[in-house]
Amino acid sequence: MSKSADFTKLIKQHEGILYKLSNAYADRSEERQDLYQEMVYQLWKSFDSFKGNSSWSTWMYRVALNTAIKYLKLQKRKPDDQQLIPELHRIIEEQDALMDERTQYLYAQIRQLGEVNRAIVLLYLDGKSYEEIGQITGYSPSNIGTRLNRIKAQMRANKPQH
Repeated sequence: MSKSADFTKLIKQHEGILYKLSNAYADRSEERQDLYQEMVYQLWKSFDSFKGNSSWSTWMYRVALNTAIKYLKLQKRKPDDQQLIPELHRIIEEQDALMDERTQYLYAQIRQLGEVNRAIVLLYLDGKSYEEIGQITGYSPSNIGTRLNRIKAQMRANKPQH
């Protein structure tokens, strides 16, 4: 298989990671599309540096998360906005339509968290262990546990009463 085919296959297998990060770090649909494309672009640029020292998904999270945090800080589009794959817009729009109200509420709550805590929650929701989350974020597993407990308490406190 070619490098391009290998990359495309891996992106498709793990695109849920990119959707989660896009939804957590961008508010509007257009911003989510831009961020998704930027993450794919950065992954492509870095693809040759993947040496297999960690799993593809762990490496992908690290690159995509760094891209999302940088994007959030800059909050401006590139002047020469590129479309890497034209069908990405259609895929993201379909994904947005599938998101139910509870999921939208959860992402709204996650967007209220700080940059690092957003990443920790997303990784936790994706079933990553405290050790894996620590590898990606650079924090110790015990620090991850403490942060998650605080995040859960904060999110429960923000939950509207019915």
